[in-house]
Amino acid sequence: MYDTNYHRASSVEEAVQLRSSQDEARYLSGGMTLIATMKQRLAAPSDLVDLRHVASMKGISVEGRKVRIGAATTHAEVASSSALRAVCPAICHLAGMIGDPHVRHMGTIGGSVANNDPAADYPSAVLALNATVVTDRREIAADDYFQGMFDTALEEGELITAITFEAPEKAGYAKFPNPASRYALTGVFVAKHASGVRVAVTGAGSNGVFRVQDLEAALSANWSAESVSSVSVDASQMMEDMHATPDYRANLVKVMAKRAVHAAG
Repeated sequence: MYDTNYHRASSVEEAVQLRSSQDEARYLSGGMTLIATMKQRLAAPSDLVDLRHVASMKGISVEGRKVRIGAATTHAEVASSSALRAVCPAICHLAGMIGDPHVRHMGTIGGSVANNDPAADYPSAVLALNATVVTDRREIAADDYFQGMFDTALEEGELITAITFEAPEKAGYAKFPNPASRYALTGVFVAKHASGVRVAVTGAGSNGVFRVQDLEAALSANWSAESVSSVSVDASQMMEDMHATPDYRANLVKVMAKRAVHAAG
């Protein structure tokens, strides 16, 4: 690991000021990706701005069906939130499946969404829940936020402060995990809103998280696992690697979609 300067921010304003004062500075949230790449000398930020002690970026609030999750909230906190489970148990279930206990107690929802790893769990939830990504500068709709593998609408130095959404009528998440990393080979989050159904897939797409409009249309017409069977998933959109072929992942999308609908009830 290369030398770096460590800063502990106590407010969003201080974090942004510290980040902007150095050209090669990076925000540090859970550090699940950044620290690992620094250890391998694949990243060499001059300064790290630690966000874990910014109180306004932590915690979960639920008012009616309106949910706000601070960006520095850990996966373990999301998984164990009784208030959140009462209105959207699917996202609690998702958080509880991430990595192992060490990862869940260090990793944060903001870090995951900012990194936009193509196999991460949270991007599928944010997209299917039609959530809003709140930053220190603006609010970004989920459909506009995710722009490709490891690519987002965030501008240089922009900081995610919270994720907000209105809890859906029903939601479910199912994934086929890599047995070693626990990342999703394919994960599907389904959410039934008053305006219709949204289905988002992670771990499978060659361009990162994406929605499946044919599945959304089928489930909007008939909210049942059986309706998924008639839908054809395009394998040409799927990722190919040592773990699975595009055809295998395309089939997993349907299998996980059925399981997600079952989980939603």
